[in-house]
Amino acid sequence: MAKTLSDAQLRIVPANEASWSDVQMIFGERGDAHGCQCQWFKASARDYRELSWQELEQREREITNCGDPHATTTTGLVAFLDDDPAAWVAVEPRINYPRMQRQRIPWQGRDEDRDDPDVWAITCFVTRVGYRGRGLMSELTIAAADYAKSRGARAVEGYPLVAEAGEKLGWGELFVGARSSFEAAGFSEVSRPSARRAVMRLEFAE
Repeated sequence: MAKTLSDAQLRIVPANEASWSDVQMIFGERGDAHGCQCQWFKASARDYRELSWQELEQREREITNCGDPHATTTTGLVAFLDDDPAAWVAVEPRINYPRMQRQRIPWQGRDEDRDDPDVWAITCFVTRVGYRGRGLMSELTIAAADYAKSRGARAVEGYPLVAEAGEKLGWGELFVGARSSFEAAGFSEVSRPSARRAVMRLEFAE
């Protein structure tokens, strides 16, 4: 029987304090996370289409700085359950996501400075097969917000899907997160670009 968070030891660390093999165990050997390597919002549309997953992997490896606990930058957090790599969340300054800067969804219906370096964004969740359904997304959302604040963020945003009543979303759809996880972490909805997508934001007191 799979352990719940209540009877397993949870540890969440910046990706540079985890190993690259830890991250790859979470992304898996096939499927969307493996093929994307968390580059959807980082790469241009053309690069994303044309680059192989190995090239996307190399890009991710370079910017995570995995295995270098003294690195001053990284791109996400890694969750461990009883020392087993279990889940990933991407969190960085929003300006580090060039594709997001050009998309409609984050900006529709609000007057927002797209180039504000003090606003961070939580863009992607991956939970390893065998560790899903244990509340890791909510824990990672809280940890990502705390991490952004500790690095000087003025606010942090997320762009989760909104499930309809009784709807069960698949893990492929939930890579941007679930609205309920952001709510549990104290985020408030600031806009609803579509019926299926919300912009959630947490402001940090000065």
